Amino acid sequence: MEQLECCDLFSEIEPLTMTIDEAAARLKVSTATIRNWIKTNYLKPAGNGKITLGSLENFEKAIAGQEKLNQRANKSLKDSHDHNKTTANLIDKLASSGEELERIGDEYEASLSESYRNKEGIYYTPAAVVCDLFAQPADDIEHATFCDPCCGTGNFIVRAIALGFKPENIAGYDVDPIAVEITRSRIFKLTGCKTAHIKVADFLNITVNNSAPQFDYIYTNPPWGKKIDKSIRDAIGLRLGAGSSIDTCALFFFMCLQCLKENGRLGLLLPDAFFNIAAFENARNNALHWSIERLIDYGKVFKGLVTNAQAIVLKKQASAPVATIVCETRRSSYERVKSSFSCNPKSILNLYCDDRDALTLQYLMSIPHITLKNHAAWGLGIVTGNNKKFIQSSPQDGYIAVYKGADILDGKLKPATSFIPADMSFYQQVAPRHIYDANEKLVYKFISSRLRFFYDDRQRYFLNSANMLIPDIDFPIPPQVLGALLSSDLMNWMFSKVFNTHKILRGDLELLPIYSQFLYGATRFDEETYLDHLQIKRDDTGTYRIER
Repeated sequence: MEQLECCDLFSEIEPLTMTIDEAAARLKVSTATIRNWIKTNYLKPAGNGKITLGSLENFEKAIAGQEKLNQRANKSLKDSHDHNKTTANLIDKLASSGEELERIGDEYEASLSESYRNKEGIYYTPAAVVCDLFAQPADDIEHATFCDPCCGTGNFIVRAIALGFKPENIAGYDVDPIAVEITRSRIFKLTGCKTAHIKVADFLNITVNNSAPQFDYIYTNPPWGKKIDKSIRDAIGLRLGAGSSIDTCALFFFMCLQCLKENGRLGLLLPDAFFNIAAFENARNNALHWSIERLIDYGKVFKGLVTNAQAIVLKKQASAPVATIVCETRRSSYERVKSSFSCNPKSILNLYCDDRDALTLQYLMSIPHITLKNHAAWGLGIVTGNNKKFIQSSPQDGYIAVYKGADILDGKLKPATSFIPADMSFYQQVAPRHIYDANEKLVYKFISSRLRFFYDDRQRYFLNSANMLIPDIDFPIPPQVLGALLSSDLMNWMFSKVFNTHKILRGDLELLPIYSQFLYGATRFDEETYLDHLQIKRDDTGTYRIER
């Protein structure tokens, strides 16, 4: 009897638990990821924002590293970085007079783990990019001031010295003490100057007598997507007038402009998202107010980072719409009139579009048109949370056919080769059922080098590699005609020239011009007739020109 009571007593003890925040910190992922893993049964909830410690330990031992879903967590667990230890090692080397400072800087940059770089938004600029971006100024720089707001180990500052800026006129800021110390040491070795103007400080918050310091030249590679609490980013963005452009690189753009003297020059190395993503529209509109001198595409210059690095150089001087901008890609260089950017949706800086193509785009954007914005319902394909667990390659009882983005061809759909349980409560993310069950809908590949839309009137289900849209009932073009139009060569040409992306985003599709006045009453789409109405023609190279 006593033993039974003892067993009953132990059965009433609650299991050991951990909060979602604590679990996220332990696995080095977001709290949203932890909640997704709870929903997909990887972690066991314990009520009140907690999970059981046993399920977490089992996840670490048996699941992390085994399944694709956890790739980010696995990488975080393996990619640890002891910054204090790294700092201590480099300080010892700096104290050794025989060490080559540039080599120490390179060694320090290489020592930063990928997770640390991602968290801090750190990607040090290659020397070749520094030299090309920061070209020899045409103006007299004997008394000019220079600043690198994110100086790192000093590559832009060393370049400024090589160009003739005096060390006493050079300022630099960085939040990393060891990087600042390396920069100071490099300046001293090059010039013999022990400067006090290279400081450990957050440039976004610096003031001198309650005002921002002023410089003639500012060149830098700001942090890309540094992990800062949103409330802090919002507060900085409000102070700088950044609007919705609150990524750290955009905040640095606005702060640099505040610190730039009239007629001063600003050069920034930025992620390609700055030039075309909606979140940076306020920053682009601000840039277009000034005299943009160069837009440069350097491609993928950072190891392990798939994002292209692009740059903008501007003079803080108002310019006219007819002013020209030099656009430089890895293949060619040409001049574009500033107004050809201003007429783009979201003021996209599509520097890879040459002047002739830009002229055609400018003409097309001037023709009256409608868009899908606010005229369609949109839905994402099903996110199972664990394809390996839920998807079968043949029909099963209680399963439904589901299609992938790869199944969408030009106007056709491959036979289903994937089947999932019909119970939608299993999955991480599901669109409202009426989207899947609509009498008519358009489905398109999410990742694709070409716009491919499929007209579905059989209530099919799709995975998240395909997305869906349903035009409003009063939209002037029937869904089947609209799908053919969106898949047309002309729309693909416009999409590539404006957005230049393999991600087919709803926000981009909503901005494509649709000339419904030329499709009134149409039961099928004929591209040749459409082009005649628009008074443009397609040449042998597949590009489009205005008919004269």
